[in-house]
Amino acid sequence: MLPVLDARRRILASLSPLPAETVPFGDVSGRVLAEPVHATRTQPPADFSAMDGYAVQSKDLPNSPEHLAIAGESKAGQGFEGRVPPGSAIRIFTGAPVPIGLDTVVIQENTKLHPDNHVEICGPVTVGQNIRKAGMDFNQGDALLEQGTTVGPRQLALIAAANVCKVCVYRRPRIALLSTGDELVNVGEVPGKDAIIDSITPALACFIDQNGGVAQILPHARDTLSAIKDTISSLAPCDMLVTIGGASVGDYDLVRSGLGESGMTLDFWKIAMRPGKPLMFGTLGETPVLGLPGNPVSALVTAYLFLGPAIDRLTGRPPREPALIEASLTKPLSSNGPREAWLSTNATFTGGRWQATPHPIQDSSVLSSLAAANAFLVRPPYAPAIESGAPVHIHLLDRSLIF
Repeated sequence: MLPVLDARRRILASLSPLPAETVPFGDVSGRVLAEPVHATRTQPPADFSAMDGYAVQSKDLPNSPEHLAIAGESKAGQGFEGRVPPGSAIRIFTGAPVPIGLDTVVIQENTKLHPDNHVEICGPVTVGQNIRKAGMDFNQGDALLEQGTTVGPRQLALIAAANVCKVCVYRRPRIALLSTGDELVNVGEVPGKDAIIDSITPALACFIDQNGGVAQILPHARDTLSAIKDTISSLAPCDMLVTIGGASVGDYDLVRSGLGESGMTLDFWKIAMRPGKPLMFGTLGETPVLGLPGNPVSALVTAYLFLGPAIDRLTGRPPREPALIEASLTKPLSSNGPREAWLSTNATFTGGRWQATPHPIQDSSVLSSLAAANAFLVRPPYAPAIESGAPVHIHLLDRSLIF
């Protein structure tokens, strides 16, 4: 059996980012930049006020307090036009352009308004205070985002501020999903007494979408060699084929044989991992094929560890590595076998340290444990039995929990 890290490396070594395409601004969310983004304008485009108050020429205020005539106002979207008379102030509001010739904004709290349309400047004045200078954020032509950046809300705001209407990104990978099994029925169908609802295909389609791919769900293939081969032969163009189930050692586990007879070159089959031993990887022509186990927990855990990084590579992102942190075990664990174990776990941060409580049922068919988990507890092969309080390593599923 292939170690988990070696399996991951072999999968990623066979993949490359997909070709680039130019998309309109509205379609760039969640995509990965294939080229740097450059600003098409300067931001701010002129000197703008950072506060409500009065714009002045600092040389008109040799001492404090001083009285200045109010010559007009400047507000956001409608600035003061023309020249400001010497010894005058302009009423100004946050986000408004600073009139030509003025170099300072005095906040409203440091002024007194007099009935004769004069303002008294009471506080100290520092040249340039409360002004956002032109180009303080960026200038036209500046490189704002690097190639390989994933566009989230922060990056999208920057692209919008720079008025970039079209963006060059890597194409989203089209990933075909093939589930096999006579027992499978779709959600909403009336299952027979021996049927199983297909929970994994929609879950993987969601996973693919959230990670930047496009899922292409194929009809269920029956547990016959001819049915599997027929489905493979009619496969539409895709960037990766993911099979679910049928890759173990039972009499009806025919996916590996069907793919082999259809021309797949097998890279590896079986990894030293629990859950997830019957993981398969190969190539069908130029299409990478990732065979996930049929048990739902096994399929989702292996998708998290292998399909996710594969999508990263195809979309131009650096493949994400599992981040392990130390925690204290809250209950004893028996010794581990020859496979690296990924246990559904509840992690809490208490007393300045992470506490890890593995769920009592770790069966690869029990989805409730995985759905309730917020971490995996990772145990190396042949790890000895350990007692409560022992240090262990966990991987948080919700990375926002890390302080």
